[in-house]
Amino acid sequence: MTSFSDRERAEEAKFAHDEEMDFRIHARRNRMVGTWAAERMGLSPAETEAYAKSVVQADFEEAGDEDVVRKLLGDLISAGVDADEGEVRAAMKAKEIEARRSLIGEA
Repeated sequence: MTSFSDRERAEEAKFAHDEEMDFRIHARRNRMVGTWAAERMGLSPAETEAYAKSVVQADFEEAGDEDVVRKLLGDLISAGVDADEGEVRAAMKAKEIEARRSLIGEA
């Protein structure tokens, strides 16, 4: 019975680790895509930092990426930047790959 308990604890630990990594990857991706959008909007370095943080916070509104897409697209269009949903989603995908690679490189 001990081996089953050990195996169960190992699976739970792996699940917890994977969930934490996913959270960190998405948070880093959101910060990176926020910086990308801020640069497109011509924000100052201080404004860029604040904006990137606001994109990370926007991800807590609802499950999934729709809240982030909505924020980014709305802000880009409001700033007069020619952008569409496909471009925002492509940037998010590229930044997620970059975030995953950088976090794995840190591990």
